[in-house]
Amino acid sequence: MRQFNERVVLQAIRLHGSVPKAEIARLTRLTAQTVQVIIARLEADGLVTKLEPVRGKVGQPSVPMALNPDGAFSIGIKIGRRSMDMLLLDFTGQVRERLSLDYEFPDPDTLFAEIEARLRHLTLSLPVKLRGRLHGVGVAAPLSLEGWHDVLGIDRAQAAKWAGIDMRERIAAMTELPVGFVKDTAAACVAELVSGRGRNIRSFLYVFFDTFIGGGLVIDSQLRAGPSGNAGAVGSLPLGLATAGRAHAPDQLLSHASLVNLEARFAAAALDVNAVIDARAMHKPWWPHTERWLRDAAPAVALAANSAACLLDLDGVIVDGSFSRELLRATLTAINHALDQYSWEGVARPQVFEGTIGSDARAMGGALLPLYANFAPDRELFLKLGA
Repeated sequence: MRQFNERVVLQAIRLHGSVPKAEIARLTRLTAQTVQVIIARLEADGLVTKLEPVRGKVGQPSVPMALNPDGAFSIGIKIGRRSMDMLLLDFTGQVRERLSLDYEFPDPDTLFAEIEARLRHLTLSLPVKLRGRLHGVGVAAPLSLEGWHDVLGIDRAQAAKWAGIDMRERIAAMTELPVGFVKDTAAACVAELVSGRGRNIRSFLYVFFDTFIGGGLVIDSQLRAGPSGNAGAVGSLPLGLATAGRAHAPDQLLSHASLVNLEARFAAAALDVNAVIDARAMHKPWWPHTERWLRDAAPAVALAANSAACLLDLDGVIVDGSFSRELLRATLTAINHALDQYSWEGVARPQVFEGTIGSDARAMGGALLPLYANFAPDRELFLKLGA
């Protein structure tokens, strides 16, 4: 019970920002005396810190309590089809250090050695006195990294190297820290839910544009994974009816709305494909190709949003991606225009929101796993505090 109450207090501070003890007592419904004892203990453990007193009000000045950024740390690893990112996250969710590695497609024969070296670097980047506050590693990656090799133009044998590899197990062998695993787009959804716009939206479909588009599903402020971990897997959504006599199955959404499709357009025009992730995609000579990609991608995502809204009665759709904020806003505008073409009779049209995390979302979601495992209370109470 003592540990549980400590976690409740920490979560109240995390959700509501720096707050005085009296406000913590009100938020948690613990007695003022209990909060006083807990705060003293958390302060002694280096998890919270006093801020400057707030003066100018009637009575004694209040002293806000805040999370101590140096109170705890974690590492997030995102293994993607085009790059690997590693983040060192502090107790307030801020990125202390970021390491990246780009490639055409990851080779497990060399990638894990790179991860091990970077894992050692991130650990040693902390002062010796803080290394004991490193609580774990969270790995975010696609569930089938070997899949869709033909769409990527990757040799089948090269992609097949990933079949049967347990990423969590391989990375756990590199460190004494606990290691967890989560699907990459679910990790991005977690980051948005915990640290972004999702804190204020109870039920939403999350859509993330990357090499392949993917997503996540949050219902009543809980990430829903489903029995196979694929809830919210918008990339696999069919874009047409499967009918008898048809030569091929309908295209999936990822075949029209992924960044690999935009890369292909740039490559066909002999343009630098790396512009998909920066502001060049919004300017000549890239813009005409980006505009044509949006004409394909936005209606495909709008179909996913419409279908999800009919089934789930969502509060909103949050869209983010590993591209520039300018292209994200253009994408949202195009999706909203595509949603205008649907009949919304009998169903509430969800609002489309801009995601706030960006390309760090997957690695950040992975890094949040050990922090929440060690410091969050049970999820039901966390939801009550969030409300």
